Amino acid sequence: MGRLAGKIAVVVGGGQTPGATIGNGRATALRFAEEGAAVAVLDKVLESARETVSLIEAAHGSAAAYELDVTDAAACTAVADKIISDYGRIDVLHNNVGVGFGDAGPLRVSDETWDRVFDTNAKAVMYMCRAVVPHMRSRGSGVITNISSVAAVCSAHNITAYKASKAALNAYTHALAMNNARYGIRANVIMPGLMNTPMAIEGYVAAGQDRQEVIERRNRAVPLGAAMGSAWDVANAALFLASDEAGFITGVELPVDGGQSAKIG
Repeated sequence: MGRLAGKIAVVVGGGQTPGATIGNGRATALRFAEEGAAVAVLDKVLESARETVSLIEAAHGSAAAYELDVTDAAACTAVADKIISDYGRIDVLHNNVGVGFGDAGPLRVSDETWDRVFDTNAKAVMYMCRAVVPHMRSRGSGVITNISSVAAVCSAHNITAYKASKAALNAYTHALAMNNARYGIRANVIMPGLMNTPMAIEGYVAAGQDRQEVIERRNRAVPLGAAMGSAWDVANAALFLASDEAGFITGVELPVDGGQSAKIG
């Protein structure tokens, strides 16, 4: 315990889609708080962010909720300024945002879907980094972790905009890491694979598919143990990258996928 003691961590997307399991953002916020960080929980749905804060406080952690539409550049700047005013600094920025609904194959994806997915999955991360990095540069330290997907590097059918946006996020994070290393700022990507999270499962269920069949189908596609990962797997990877234990790690793309991205050939 205490791997983030005294740190101020911002978790963008720290609420979650309703569902039977916990989401990546909420799990990460909880892990950060368990390890001693004061956590600013940001979400478009303020009540969902407040639910995460309530869970943290029930475990005797420290957190506060902030409402944010990440596709609004001015709002990203304003919330970053508010958090710095409230806490005095930002040590860790964790961008856990992503959408993929309405996606399609490369010849069928619509302009509207392409723009919506890129606005959330890539441009919004740039907005938050643009708002926070100057502050981190002035302090000579900081950690940024962006949540991508193994879809960026794996075969992905009928999710063209999602795949392209996550590949763009990987490239952006690489540039972010290389341009800010001299300021003591680290930037890395986590690429989750098949996860049993609300965002991953509930869309299928809402479309009329049987929940257990969806879970079993996804489980079979995972090499390691034929079982999906959970949000806690992503949260633990995020904790490591945010901690001083990863102090010499920057510019990496870390798969958390049970070997899915290693299935080459």
